[in-house]
Amino acid sequence: MKNGFIKVAAAAPVIRVCDCDYNADRVIETIEKADRLGVKVLAFPALTLTGVECRDLFRHRVLLDGARAALEKVREATRGKDVLAFVGLPYELGTTLLSAAAAVYDGEILGLVPQSRADGSRFRQAPKYPAALDDEAFPVSAGLLFEHRALPGLKVAAELGADLRAVTPPCVDAVLEGATLIVQMADFPQTVSSTADAALNLRYQSKRLAAGMLLAAPGKGESSTDNSYSGLCMAAENGAILSETEGEDSFAVTEIDVEYLLNLRRERGGFDRDSEFDGVRLWGREELADTSLARRFNKHPHLPADPADLPAYCERVLDIQVSALVKRMRYAGLDHCVVGISGGVDSTLAVMVSAMAVRRMGLPAENVIACTMPCFGTSSRTKSNAVIVAEQWGCDVRVIDITKAVLQHFDDIGHAHDDYSLAFENAQARERTQVLMDIANKVNGLDVGTEDLSEFIDGWCTYNGDHTSMYDVNLGLTKTQVRANVSHIAAQTDDKVLKAALYDVLDCPVTPELLPIHDDMIEQKSEDAVGSYALQDFFTHHILINGFAPSKVFRLAKAAYGDEFSDEELKRWLTSWCKRLFSQQFKRSCLMDGPAVQSFTVSPRTGYRIPSDGEAALFLKDLEKLG
Repeated sequence: MKNGFIKVAAAAPVIRVCDCDYNADRVIETIEKADRLGVKVLAFPALTLTGVECRDLFRHRVLLDGARAALEKVREATRGKDVLAFVGLPYELGTTLLSAAAAVYDGEILGLVPQSRADGSRFRQAPKYPAALDDEAFPVSAGLLFEHRALPGLKVAAELGADLRAVTPPCVDAVLEGATLIVQMADFPQTVSSTADAALNLRYQSKRLAAGMLLAAPGKGESSTDNSYSGLCMAAENGAILSETEGEDSFAVTEIDVEYLLNLRRERGGFDRDSEFDGVRLWGREELADTSLARRFNKHPHLPADPADLPAYCERVLDIQVSALVKRMRYAGLDHCVVGISGGVDSTLAVMVSAMAVRRMGLPAENVIACTMPCFGTSSRTKSNAVIVAEQWGCDVRVIDITKAVLQHFDDIGHAHDDYSLAFENAQARERTQVLMDIANKVNGLDVGTEDLSEFIDGWCTYNGDHTSMYDVNLGLTKTQVRANVSHIAAQTDDKVLKAALYDVLDCPVTPELLPIHDDMIEQKSEDAVGSYALQDFFTHHILINGFAPSKVFRLAKAAYGDEFSDEELKRWLTSWCKRLFSQQFKRSCLMDGPAVQSFTVSPRTGYRIPSDGEAALFLKDLEKLG
């Protein structure tokens, strides 16, 4: 199987209460559908073969025999099918009546997982030891795990009915913690809040256990005596709902990323307690074909998937930035912020955050000194936007032309004025940093850095130039997060002049403005050298945060971006990203302080740390798989 994906589904076919033979046919039809779609794990509701409303009939010999016969019918129908199906039924173990899940695969019952808690007057507590029924070869235990032969990381556990409603984890902790996929076979009826409650629980449990989860509730219209049923089916992965349906013959299908879950578990630790399992049953073919992807991947994984959540998200990010800057200034006894403004999106956000910080401290807006320092590559468009934004926030705007100082520096080191090499570019960035830090010293201020997380990862900054500041408020934000915050402020402001300037900043290409320009046009564009920042942030999320191989990220990028980038472009920018990740680490090894806004940062103290002389060879070799 390629990239760790496995196709799974939860199903709630419309059944008839007490009609086991009919219900078995509906289960078989659903298994056949799942097999055609390439589904490998299929979850049905609790008591699928009888219905949940049989009440006192659950103890009746006719119903129990009918359920066993229906299970045998399902078992026989699964021969040759590569689907592990969990089918619910009442089952007697001696004088103990159980609500159980039969794990059925390729004509075999691999095991019976009973509900582990007593359920009123009907179903009893599961046995605390593995047992065999009659002459059957399969075990009966709530402590069973089902492990795939070709993908050992895929371990499936089942929980049923009352177990889902328990305050504490319903099965033995070791079983749930050992499972990367948990099948929840529900028996709850439909209420006004049942769908929202189920989604909340599924998100919480899958996040807590770093697991995939399937939930199937009784089918639509199953009964109407005292309750109504909706056929709710859901699939979740580590806190995110991936698929959800509710209605007649519900069928929620998606792909669970087992590799992603294993990476999360390795990071957290404490999930493997094999000695406490009652048993592990193997299932599945010896080899797995590639899993087709139907699930959606967010093009901007550092932002909320739902646009409706973006305003609150941006407000929280801004509060983190402002609160951190206020704390640093108060601790250091400083009362001014000094910001180098270029008209780019990063410095625009930094100057606005600085203005918010001094306002929160009760200081006048002019205590933010915004310095624009034009030189060889500065365009009137970026300079104008930088000044407008700072002025509209009431900052003290200073225009300091550094051309003369840089030319003098060239003369001092013997560098030709028309030699546009790296020294030509970096001298300007380092001169700007010197100006900002000296002004900060002069006014009892803090040189507030503007570089963002994306630029630190690709190293698109001048060492000891814009790379350096006294405190960087953008250190924890990717470029897409910076743009989202500037866009949010623009959308919220009533200042028409500020709004127009901010939207023009967002419309401008990202540029370091270090090479000479012609006809006042922006010519040096960062994304021409390092690729789309949206794409870079996508790579960062999946390679560094999720721990995926570049070849897998190539596949995910194709799924997320469609035809926006060609295969050649994706491979070129992935190669560039991998090389720069290693070659530019020396810049990250000495970064200044700055607030993290998500769980990932490249702080050399608390963030993602690698050696400054590491090799990209293995990452580049992995990309060779793409041809």
